Amino acid sequence: MNTLLKSPRLDVVDALRGFSLLAIVLIHNIEHYNLYYIPENMPPFLMTIDQWLWNTIFFLFAGKAYAMFSLLFGFSFYIQLHNQQLRGGDFKWRFAWRMFLLFLFAQFHSAFYPGDILVLYSVVGLVLIPIRNWSNKALLITAFVCLLQPVEWGRIIYALFNPDYITYSNSQVPYFMKIEPILTDGNFWQTIKANIWNGQLYSNIWQVENGRLFQTASLFMFGMLLGRTKMFIKSERSSAFWKKVIIISAAAFIPLFLLKTYIPPMIEQQSLRVPTGILLPSLSNFAFMAILVSGFVLLWFNRDGFSFQRIFIPYGRMSLTNYISQSIIGTFIYFGYGLGMYQYLGSTASVMVGIIIFTIQLMFSRWWLSRHKQGPFEYLWKKGTWILK
Repeated sequence: MNTLLKSPRLDVVDALRGFSLLAIVLIHNIEHYNLYYIPENMPPFLMTIDQWLWNTIFFLFAGKAYAMFSLLFGFSFYIQLHNQQLRGGDFKWRFAWRMFLLFLFAQFHSAFYPGDILVLYSVVGLVLIPIRNWSNKALLITAFVCLLQPVEWGRIIYALFNPDYITYSNSQVPYFMKIEPILTDGNFWQTIKANIWNGQLYSNIWQVENGRLFQTASLFMFGMLLGRTKMFIKSERSSAFWKKVIIISAAAFIPLFLLKTYIPPMIEQQSLRVPTGILLPSLSNFAFMAILVSGFVLLWFNRDGFSFQRIFIPYGRMSLTNYISQSIIGTFIYFGYGLGMYQYLGSTASVMVGIIIFTIQLMFSRWWLSRHKQGPFEYLWKKGTWILK
């Protein structure tokens, strides 16, 4: 999430982070920043295009954009930790303070958008402190265990032996019902007030109930390992690694996608259907995310930074600034306190809005970084991190 120490070998990481941010802004726009609404009285041909575009964007990026972003968060932690170790320092308490500052950024972001992930990052990120010196093998095993969603497996096993067991699900819905009328018709201050409490409860309960706690921890650990093993630095070893990743992930994704599509709807028992409906999509999304990341890195390695990929570098270097500001812009466009466009824009128009937001932010990022070393929020985060020495 932070701006990394600038060196040519890390351009691929900045570009990949920028690409994930583009995917995030496209997903958020077709969702109208969680204010789901299909405009009425649209021409049939446009409704067909909208449905196709919705399905395509969700297939490509839903659950994958966030996963890429999380993977690189873990990588950034390793970079910071390693740099401090080289200077003879211990980064653990500084990182804990840094996560508290990220929580404060999350409160600002959540006031606008009831779908923030920074609270989750600030909490799960603390897990990296006690495991920072574990061996690669221990980290890899733990990451895979978290990836496999142990809580969901526990619920499945328990439900098999207890047919009357009813599992919890959709506990976030009451909080969304409280904020929805305010998002559509409330003024600015009503929206802020609704988002800062009920909006955060809605967002974070959804993430907990949908396996994001363990998946995020897993992705952070995998990101750390990629940093330790220098897999984002071009070499014969790293190229061979990413080739294996793309082959294994592609082979795993097809059966996982079919399983997550067809198995949960076939399960009648609620206590089995709910955890299965969390476990299988989580694994399927991870596999496709690995395809996207490995494909992106291999293309970069083979072309020494494909020109199209390099476009994303400044956008990724200002990831915190762009992540927060895209939500502020987007919610103003769609929510009732702003332009209220949720009721008029279908998926096609919303994707175009997302591309416009990305383009404006990219131009601003290029301009800003030509004059400053870091983005505005990145600068504040760094200054806050080292304010106590």
